[in-house]
Amino acid sequence: MEPTREPAQSPSAPAPERVVAPRSGREGPTVTDPAAAAAPAPRSAADGPGRSRTDPGPPGAGRPGPGRITLRSDLRASLPDGLLALLVTAVVFVVIFVRIEAKTSSTLTVMPFMEDTGAFWVYFLSQAFGWSALLWAWGTVVLGLLLSGPRPGWIRLSGPSLERLHRTTSLNTIALIFAHALLFAVELIRHDKSAWYARAWTAFVESFVPGGYDSGTGATAIPIGQAALYLAIPLGLLFYVRHRFGPKTWRILHRFVIVVYVLSVWHTLLYGTNVWYDGWFRNTVWLLQLPIAALFLVRLMKPARRSERLGAPAGSPALWSLRATGRVAAALVLIALVTVMVTGRDGGRTVPPADTSSSHNHD
Repeated sequence: MEPTREPAQSPSAPAPERVVAPRSGREGPTVTDPAAAAAPAPRSAADGPGRSRTDPGPPGAGRPGPGRITLRSDLRASLPDGLLALLVTAVVFVVIFVRIEAKTSSTLTVMPFMEDTGAFWVYFLSQAFGWSALLWAWGTVVLGLLLSGPRPGWIRLSGPSLERLHRTTSLNTIALIFAHALLFAVELIRHDKSAWYARAWTAFVESFVPGGYDSGTGATAIPIGQAALYLAIPLGLLFYVRHRFGPKTWRILHRFVIVVYVLSVWHTLLYGTNVWYDGWFRNTVWLLQLPIAALFLVRLMKPARRSERLGAPAGSPALWSLRATGRVAAALVLIALVTVMVTGRDGGRTVPPADTSSSHNHD
């Protein structure tokens, strides 16, 4: 819902007063303030998420005003959330470290040489950042689905507060994913014996260039994680320049955020040695996907924007068929997740591999 814009007036000409009489049968004040009369009506839930009173309007509406949401303001607002993310990362790191010391982590089954915690603590820290990144991605997707679908009554936060929390958790998710990849590169550098510039370049290629890592499962899992990072950065930051190409285009692009989350989960289940084998820890990861799938289905069935509701086949048959197919697919995904939880099997590994060697020399 776009606010109407009053035509520009000459600075020398006084603005005419606008008088609004109260409706019949209802008492109300007479509005004589032209600024108040021209103020846009509050946004309704049907307008969907991502729009506020400072929304830029159509492309070319002008330069961002002082009340517009900016990246700088959201970066400042993300500090408390970022500190919490670092605290969670520290706790996860301690848990991973203790499990390695106690020899109860499946990581040692995959890579027995990592029992030397003093030599591989950077790798464990990279794992910790990976887990906190996945948790923050989970949270920001939940917030986004709550904003774009029916909101439960028990949520006390206002719409603008939820929107800001969604934006700040998105920014911190990007930072956590990047830290996860960067620490993986640092780990590769630490255990490479070649010249510093050669090992730095090799670590960069293997950590940040798709196809650069060609060892074992990582040849598939690492490019998936890289795709999540390289999609998350533009999809998260385009919000702050959406006035340049229009809110409608931005909303279409923003829907692909769910793809970032799916890639992150896929990367974790493929390459996370903590969840390498079937068991309660891996099942917990699947369990966390149930709320996402349920909220996604509800969001498709009851979207906040009226234009996205299914209704009777009207307008474009292809668009109606696409939306109906999406709802059926979301329902099937939810059923599949429930099946995984009931059976405890997802097709994952059940026994240690015969060869747990690595292409990297960690001696």
